[in-house]
Amino acid sequence: MAIASILKDKGGAIIAATPSQTVAEVVALLCEHRIGAVIVMEDGAVAGVLSERDVVRGLNEQGASILQCQARDIMTTEVITVAPSESVTAALSQMTRRRIRHLPVIDGDQVRGVVSIGDLVKARIDEAVREAESLKDYISHA
Repeated sequence: MAIASILKDKGGAIIAATPSQTVAEVVALLCEHRIGAVIVMEDGAVAGVLSERDVVRGLNEQGASILQCQARDIMTTEVITVAPSESVTAALSQMTRRRIRHLPVIDGDQVRGVVSIGDLVKARIDEAVREAESLKDYISHA
């Protein structure tokens, strides 16, 4: 199964922030959309990813004053991405190896969406259930 099929199922809504938005504004976006990370976009390109982990790390290091800082101050700038054609298995492997939970999906120079480790695990479970049902059906009609 390819990443493109996951985006098709979940929709390609992209929740993005700008580098100059405050961390407090980004936290409000995370809460409003019930997501764990946003893409930080600048001039139409991915500048970084800001996740719950980045916020927690900032709170630990600087206290509540981090909320008044800009997204660019705490975002992750070495963004790992995935192509729509990449397999769910390969993306899961990359996420596990790099200990990340969100991957922007990039097609050429266009952001197509974001997949989370939860999206990928759900897709694998759904696929396993379909395969099991298919095997049961095959066996019962053999």
